[in-house]
Amino acid sequence: MNTLATVLITGASTGIGATYAKRFARRGHDLVLVARDKVRLDALAAQLRGEYGVAVEVHQADLTDTADLAAIEARLREDERIGVLINNAGVAQSGGFVQQSAESIEKLISLNIVALTRLAAAAAPRFAQSGEGAIVNLGSVVGLAPEFGMTVYGATKAFVLFLSQGLNLELSPKGVYVQAVLPAATRTEIWERAGIDLNAIPEMMDVEELVDAALLGFDRRELVTIPPLHAEARWEILDQARLGLISDIRQANAAERYQTKA
Repeated sequence: MNTLATVLITGASTGIGATYAKRFARRGHDLVLVARDKVRLDALAAQLRGEYGVAVEVHQADLTDTADLAAIEARLREDERIGVLINNAGVAQSGGFVQQSAESIEKLISLNIVALTRLAAAAAPRFAQSGEGAIVNLGSVVGLAPEFGMTVYGATKAFVLFLSQGLNLELSPKGVYVQAVLPAATRTEIWERAGIDLNAIPEMMDVEELVDAALLGFDRRELVTIPPLHAEARWEILDQARLGLISDIRQANAAERYQTKA
């Protein structure tokens, strides 16, 4: 019997999710792989079983579908073998805010925010009760930069970072590790699916390099891992500036610049 925690990975049929699956299988972890494309899931599962001798289950699921999402939530709540959740499933969106339809915006938020949050909420109570477990949420550096122009997508990724930071404050005292991974442009199918020309992006990171860096951060128990950030101090400066801003908030009265004299 495998004593290592089983890892549940969403968006596991290709790209970042599939690479996480390969890396955790190499480490000897059993896997639960979740995605819409069952043909790809089955092929990946067969490969990993053959190469690494681990147990791999596949679940075809569209996490924007209420019933499919509920089934994965139930698995996370009930299966005590699952000790790591890789919240990777997500979608990007092309075009400016005024060009996007209400339906496409709703789908983006449903997958990038609602599904990710509900899956974390399904796993967290059990992890906290057992005093161990890990939740990895895939965000993006776009969530730090409105200037990149992907307004709704960036807002969903800003949510992922905030959620991860908040979960860390709540869950780390209970023994649960939370990691936010913030890639930049990574060579995956997400761009083509969003109708974005890869040739318009001058630099892209290979998915293997991204996941290997993220797992190094995972092993180091980093809260925020930003593989493409070369000047590590930049993040520390930003975070300290944020804390300094909070310390200057005085909620009893408006700041002097907003006060008028009668």
